[in-house]
Amino acid sequence: MKFNSAGYVLMNLGRRPEGYEGEYHRPVGADARPVEGYFNAPTDIGWDAEDNIYISDGYGNSRVAKLSKNGDWIKSWGSFGTGEGQFRIPHNLQVDRKGNIYVADRSNARIQVFDSEGNFKKVIWLNAAYDKKRHPTLGNTPANAPNAAAPWTLCITTNGPTQYLFAMDSEPGRLYKMTLDGQILGMLGESGRGPKQFNWPHGLACPSEDVIFVADMNNWRVQKLLLNPKGPVTARR
Repeated sequence: MKFNSAGYVLMNLGRRPEGYEGEYHRPVGADARPVEGYFNAPTDIGWDAEDNIYISDGYGNSRVAKLSKNGDWIKSWGSFGTGEGQFRIPHNLQVDRKGNIYVADRSNARIQVFDSEGNFKKVIWLNAAYDKKRHPTLGNTPANAPNAAAPWTLCITTNGPTQYLFAMDSEPGRLYKMTLDGQILGMLGESGRGPKQFNWPHGLACPSEDVIFVADMNNWRVQKLLLNPKGPVTARR
């Protein structure tokens, strides 16, 4: 839904299910049957320089939808699976200045990159080493824990001459700073409920490469991170 600053609805995309046709009664994953113009539990939205709209669609469908700035359906790409251009819960989405689309393909533990027409370009992995013996905040560590962490949320900086890609996972619970090519420049944090810890991060905002806001969902808070503070800084929660 699109709102103006007064809170009035300007545009609706898709259509809300009614009655028993609610979210949890729809087929998902490999059983989903996507329909043009409709969504099934979408997860994120982004815009390119021409204000075209991109939607990661989502928990039910396994695709990315592209619409015009007026909400007209243009195309979609993707299906359920593990191959190039396939998704298992596309959980977040970002667009860089060149119109490339970055999709957090969460259950496939990878970030997929496409051009604005949906052509596959590359995969980015969060494959930095971590302590697999450390007990996670929720559940237990899988017997064969993967080397690459699953990206849950993404952000690309808009200010400054160089754009950076930030990503977060739920376990080991880290924030990653990367180049747009996927080179990891730094990381911080761990899963947990205390300061400098995260528990199911579900949203990122990065107004600059040094200021990050984290929607720390299961900790019921937003954390503000200053990555290169000038002078003494007190902890913020």
